[in-house]
Amino acid sequence: MGKIKLTSVDFAGTKEQEAELRKMLKELKGTEGALMPALQKAQGIYGYLPIEVQKIVSEELGVPLEKIFGVVTFYTQFLLNPNGKYDISVCLGTACYVKGAGDVIEKIQNRLDIAPGDCTSDLKFSLNATRCIGCCGLAPVMTINGEVFGKVKADEVDAILDKFKD
Repeated sequence: MGKIKLTSVDFAGTKEQEAELRKMLKELKGTEGALMPALQKAQGIYGYLPIEVQKIVSEELGVPLEKIFGVVTFYTQFLLNPNGKYDISVCLGTACYVKGAGDVIEKIQNRLDIAPGDCTSDLKFSLNATRCIGCCGLAPVMTINGEVFGKVKADEVDAILDKFKD
């Protein structure tokens, strides 16, 4: 099993979000099979499922925290880390990998000081490694918020990321 990377971003949930979450959980409590819908709705409220949110779900539904963590880490639909304003994905499918995607993702990791699945502490960038996105003719491919960058070379990464300065 791979290492689970937890973000270094401080949890910034609001009282309003917590109230919404607790209300929703109270409505689901006692319902058979409530955990998955509860987690999906919780992620809808916060955008991801940090340990603070998992603890509230555990408390309100009476489900052990380790069970919740197991579900959250098993299903890829659940995020342990927030997405940044600019969500970067690098395809590591066969065509992209053979043409240098490993160098591209390494350059991004070094520039932003984050690993795949993580987010910068300022919540500006998140990085994900993906499998084939169907643009093999443009390999290697990276996307930022859905914008496709094809035939990317590691030495072009800085210029691409610089386009997303605020």
